Amino acid sequence: MTQWRSRAVLLGLFVVTQLRCCVFALLVVGLLAASSAWPPDQWGIARYDALLAGCVLAQLGLIRARAESAREAAVVLAFHGLGFALEAFKVSQGSWAYPDEAHSKVFGVPLYAGFMYASVGSYMAQAWRQFGLRLSGLPPMPLQWVLTGSIYLNFFTHHFGPDLRYALAGALALAFRRAQVTFAVAGHSLRMPLLLSFVLIGLAVFVAENGATYLGAWVYPHQQGSWQPVHLGKWLAWTLLVVVAFLTVSALKTWEAQQSAELRPGPTADGRNQRSPLPADQGRGPAPRVH
Repeated sequence: MTQWRSRAVLLGLFVVTQLRCCVFALLVVGLLAASSAWPPDQWGIARYDALLAGCVLAQLGLIRARAESAREAAVVLAFHGLGFALEAFKVSQGSWAYPDEAHSKVFGVPLYAGFMYASVGSYMAQAWRQFGLRLSGLPPMPLQWVLTGSIYLNFFTHHFGPDLRYALAGALALAFRRAQVTFAVAGHSLRMPLLLSFVLIGLAVFVAENGATYLGAWVYPHQQGSWQPVHLGKWLAWTLLVVVAFLTVSALKTWEAQQSAELRPGPTADGRNQRSPLPADQGRGPAPRVH
């Protein structure tokens, strides 16, 4: 019984930490729910404009509260750009639509839409820090970047040529078949296959997408008359986007670890240790050990 109680406590702490990592995503979903329950257009404000203002304020609030570092905020901004570019293209191809009017729509896409992709990047950055992620068995970095770029580009090119998502998923499974992710929960070190984590996070985003479309965040063609569940095939699409997000954050954290190693104090000419020019605590947690 004691062992089961210990496991239950560990699971509870894991869930709480996951929720903390999802703080920005939860804020975005909360804004969607609030703007659906109390439409801001009754006060003369377009819903998409109100959502954009809310997302920006939420991001600034997290930085102000030091829940996100400046570098993590830069990751969020980068994913906003990548997501908006994908959104603008997909909307132009009729993959989905944002039917409401707003001042903040560019190329048919409201600017708040990029924050939904940014929330995935925010989760990755937060999880890396709060779980102290460590990776092993990764393929060479050049191969990681080739896969990342190919996955992202395929979301565009499959409209004009063959859809390579299944081939890319197979290549990903082959390249990362030995990859493991180690994470810490309440001092306990746990491990799981990295591919499994991709699939599970993709499933979580897929479930969130169903909730977002139910709240009217965007509309797929088959949802024009009334809301219908998102097609199951989107699970794979989101899993592949999760890979893009994860490998991008992984590259950033690897670079941070290398920078930290270069600034680590070393012996001076008289044999004494030199002090690091960086403060001991910058609110980012321990640098990851990437193998």
